[in-house]
Parts: sequence; C-alpha cells; structure tokens
Amino acid sequence: MRVPLLDLHEQLQPLRREILAAVTEVIDSTCYIMGPRVEQLEGEVASYSGATFGIGVASGTDALLVALMALGVGPGDLVLTTPYSFFATVGCILRLGAQPLFVDIDPITYNIDPTLMEEVLAEDSARTARIKAMIPVHLYGQCADMARIMAAAERYSIPVVEDAAQAIGAACPMQENGRTVWRRAGSMGLAGCFSFFPSKNLGGVGDGGMIVSCDEEFTERSRIIRVHGGAPKYHHGMLGGNFRLDPLQAAVLSVKLPHLDDWHRQRRDNAELYRRLFAASGLSDREVRLPAAVYREAAADAPQAVDYHIYNQFVIRAADRDRLKDFLLASGIGVEVYYPIPLHRQKCLLDSGLEEVSCPESEKAAAETLALPIYPELTDAMQEEVVARIVAFYAQGH
Repeated sequence: MRVPLLDLHEQLQPLRREILAAVTEVIDSTCYIMGPRVEQLEGEVASYSGATFGIGVASGTDALLVALMALGVGPGDLVLTTPYSFFATVGCILRLGAQPLFVDIDPITYNIDPTLMEEVLAEDSARTARIKAMIPVHLYGQCADMARIMAAAERYSIPVVEDAAQAIGAACPMQENGRTVWRRAGSMGLAGCFSFFPSKNLGGVGDGGMIVSCDEEFTERSRIIRVHGGAPKYHHGMLGGNFRLDPLQAAVLSVKLPHLDDWHRQRRDNAELYRRLFAASGLSDREVRLPAAVYREAAADAPQAVDYHIYNQFVIRAADRDRLKDFLLASGIGVEVYYPIPLHRQKCLLDSGLEEVSCPESEKAAAETLALPIYPELTDAMQEEVVARIVAFYAQGH
C-alpha cells in the first residue's frame, strides 16, 4: 500500500467548489493587490491566534524578515535563536547584516532549551546588550516553553518574535495573575510569524504568510515596510520591500480557516493511533522513540479543549535512520528528514565562526529524526501499513 507523506487532493475535494468561487470572486473584482480579501484574512487570523492585528505578507520568510526590520535589526546586532529549524529562521537574520546567537534545543521537544537560553543571557552582559530580538521556533506544531522564554525576555528587555510557521493554533500554558491561561502561538511575544506554504496545517495554493501582534506601533511599522516603506504612497521614510500577501491566497485561506480546528483534531487522533500501534508493535525505545506532547496533561485540566499539539509533523527518533528512510521510501511510504543539517553547519556559514558553536542536541536530532505521514485524511489502514513496514525493517536485524 502506498502512503504519501502528504496528499492535498484529499483536503481539496470537499472544498474545491468553495475555493474556486472565492478565487473567481477575486478575479472578477479586478482587485489584485491587497484589498478587502487580504484585510478580511488579517482580521480572521489575528482573532484566531489571540492577537489584535494581522499583517499579510508574501511568505513565512517575509513575515520573519519584516518583523526584524520593524525592530530595526541590522549590522552589529545579535538575534538569539535555535540552530534546529528551517533555514529562513537564520537567513532573515543574516540578510539584515546581524548575527545569530544560537542556543541548543531541548532533546524532548526539539524547541529551544530555556535553561540554556537563560544561561547564555546571564553569562555575558556585554553580549546580551547586543541582542536585538529573540526568535523561539515552535517546531513541528508544539509551542516552545514560552512561560520561561517570555520571563527571560522581559528580564532583559528583549523583544520576542515567535517563529510559528508550523504552529498556527497550537497553545501553551502561561501564568497570568496567579492563574494558568492558554495562549496560542503568535500571541505571546511582540509578534508571531506564520507561513501558509501548502504543506502547512493551514496552507494556501502557493506562498503566503502573516505577522500578528498586539502592538499598534510595531504593526504600523510592519505595514509600511511591507509596501517599500512608503507612507503615504511615494513618500519613503524608511526602507522596506514588496512583501504583500496576494488576495488570491487570502481568499483560499479564508475558506480553509474555519476547518483548521477539525484538521488539528484529526492530526491528534492520528498521532494517538500511532502511539497505540507502536505500543503494540514490540519495538523498543532504542529503535523508535515517539514525539512527546509535553502540554497534554496540563491540557486535560484546561476549562475548555486546547490544541496542545497540532502535529504539523509527526517526528520519531529512529535507530539507523537513513537506512530506515530508504527502506520506507522504497516500500511506498512517504517520509522526510526535517532537518538533516543544523543551521550552524550550513555551507554558507562556514568560515563565519558559527561552525564552532557547540549544539550537540541539534546535531543528534538532525542525525536521528524522521517524519511520518500525519495529515488529517490518513486512514487507519495506511497508518497500520506505516508501522508494519517499520517493524519489518527492524525485524531484518537493523
């Protein structure tokens, strides 16, 4: 049985007529740059995320870039972040002439390790004074430990830009006025950055992105930067670029957004089935280690259902990972490695001094992790086939 890593045809079919109608409406309106469809989606995503404002941009990469530009990040500045992420996280820092300050990951969540982050902030006051922003990444659909991250950021007066490209709708517990509240990704820092790349839980039919914020001044700066820094038109008080969200993408995303919570639930259901299947498989933790949902128990005590993990990916640690990957691909099982080379080991950073950074957990994760199919439309039989093929691989003595 063939099991793809992702099958967007299954998601498209029940929405196809509504999506085509929305796209046709945009085409017939002849409003092809910005306009009401973009403004509508900005409001919808901001409200969904628990933020006040939305700024539609052309991609998740542009969301990060515009946010850093709005903070004035430039040459000589440091931006604290993780080396285990998609390249856009560090690429936006480097494009502005700033330098990343890498902090290793927690091996359980793959998100930035808050203990190490606190140690880095405390050990060198002169270096910490150069940190213009912090970018925690909510990897694979689970929020970083934002309670500790925000506490540290406030202690050192460092703005936080959440890289929530893989985590729209994911929530984590925060302490506010002596009680536990759940905040969605993007609403805890100064800004949250989303990607609408087609493979995301909320994906468009091309590139798209969004910044959300509760800060009016930051939002206004970001909106001006999005249109070449012009405010009003042809009057440029700052340097910007062409970072606008296409209204065709906005129209498609507005159709999809009301279904997002159901898709999250289906992904969590699929994750639970994987857990039951692997528990019954006889495989040991030395062979396959499943992803941890660290907020799951806390979510059980929440007054209402919360998306403690949205499983943008279902990532296992696997012994003999590369041979397992090849075996599964040859068996018709779609899998992927996110990410095989940590950011501080990328070729374009060689000779920058960053290659000397020690991030052993990121390097270990890069060598051991493998993403399995987790999309909402997976059938039980397909998941059973995935686990059966993994069992078959290790039964061969690997």
